[in-house]
Amino acid sequence: MNDYLSPLIASFVDWTRLMGDHLSPLVASFVDNMALPYGIWPVLYAVAQLLYLAGFLVILYFLTRKVNWVDSSETSRISPEQMPQIVLAYPVLREDENTMHTTMVALSRIDYPRSKYRIIAIPNSDDTDTIAALRRLQVEFPFLEIMEVPSTRDPSWNVVWQAWEDNPKAYWFHENSTKGVKDLPPKKTRQLIYLFYTLVAREGTDWVLDYIDADSIMPPDHFKLAAVGLQEYDVLQSTNVAGNLLDTLPASLHAFDHMCWDGNIYPHMSANGKHPFYILGKGLFCKAKDLFDLGCFNPWVTIEDPEVGLRLWTNGKRLGIIAEPLIEEVPCTFRHGIIQRNRWICGFFQSLSKALKQMGMRFRYRQLARLNLVPTLTMPVNIIGLPTGIYALYLFITGSSIFPLWIAVLSLINICLYLLVMGQIYSKIWKRTRVVLKSISSRLWYMIRINPLIIFLYYLLWTIPIVIGFSMYVAGKGKVWIRTEKADADRCFVLYEPRTQYEATPRNQGKDFVKL
Repeated sequence: MNDYLSPLIASFVDWTRLMGDHLSPLVASFVDNMALPYGIWPVLYAVAQLLYLAGFLVILYFLTRKVNWVDSSETSRISPEQMPQIVLAYPVLREDENTMHTTMVALSRIDYPRSKYRIIAIPNSDDTDTIAALRRLQVEFPFLEIMEVPSTRDPSWNVVWQAWEDNPKAYWFHENSTKGVKDLPPKKTRQLIYLFYTLVAREGTDWVLDYIDADSIMPPDHFKLAAVGLQEYDVLQSTNVAGNLLDTLPASLHAFDHMCWDGNIYPHMSANGKHPFYILGKGLFCKAKDLFDLGCFNPWVTIEDPEVGLRLWTNGKRLGIIAEPLIEEVPCTFRHGIIQRNRWICGFFQSLSKALKQMGMRFRYRQLARLNLVPTLTMPVNIIGLPTGIYALYLFITGSSIFPLWIAVLSLINICLYLLVMGQIYSKIWKRTRVVLKSISSRLWYMIRINPLIIFLYYLLWTIPIVIGFSMYVAGKGKVWIRTEKADADRCFVLYEPRTQYEATPRNQGKDFVKL
């Protein structure tokens, strides 16, 4: 546990060293003028308002960064000679065959020279049901290759151990409790590592890695957009949008996370290369040589996305954003959504602690990197912000307010910032719903379902995965792949005739869609 707590303490020391001299007089004045005369409730209200302000300022910081978009208009002009060899990795674990079939249909429509891409599924060798399903899919989709990932005791892993031994940037293989450890956790990252080094040993590094989730549906020009973007940027990331956003209320709220962050705030992390970025874990493109030079993926973090992105940035790589989104499936229950988000939070804590120093990131940039998690960590502020806000409103209405002028001004500023930020978010979400919802009525219904009151309560719910994810981080858990349950909820976006026709069910009957 000390391995996990010590970097957290170090991070706290970093912040206190940075802020302590400026905040201590303010804190002393606050205690003298409010905490002692009026008790705990006004203090809690003031603390909540200060935390809200910090969260809003961080969001505004991101929204004012320049986005480095990939120019989609160039896809019609790029020549075959400019199109790189692309390997799309398809990591799967106990997947539903219908879900994989939907993704294969989307992949079959890729508009890219057939000789310049490969699609390789990478199941674990002991996942016999998934392997059998993939072999059945090969009959219909002959472009699909299968590379079974054996136990790390298999001699074929020697190419990985040797590459890491020779590369000090694979810091996990050279330091601390994971030094020289070859018994890698059985999860998606291990599958990607095996595929990557196996291909490098056979074919070198003159190719580009892309990987997706089992349920991802990409646009036909997905690879061409990468070919255009890689002319200017080192790493590319596609945005995401949920296709089943109207299935249930939990699905609508989970889709809001992607609408609000992946398609709105996240692209600003490209920032002309000036802000430490992470990647989203699907629909990304990375040059094999760059990944090889960095030691590939760190197998000891719960999710590979934040750590490898930050390592790429630390080594001078620039991020470009592909606006055309992947369509994905979000959990339809709060339980499955919380399980998924537990792992996200744990992975970010792991990536933003001692890993930043180990990858060589300087002090100033470590603080910038940690801003990536601040908007999420401010969600539990609602636990104290809601009751104390009601308390403050009651005092205001009854004319018995005890707050000094600066807190009243702070509250007014937060209200204005809330209206500004949420107005921008809802405007972007309204536009992005056009990707997956055909009619105005469906789009309006979704906006009603994610009204500000519901979102406020949903952010209270986010406290659960934040607490569980942090406890997982402290306890050193999260090493085993816990897959997010998929239900083939997005089949309507491919409507593939040669297979069984898409059938209306109580869940999807009448659902609007736009055909890719």
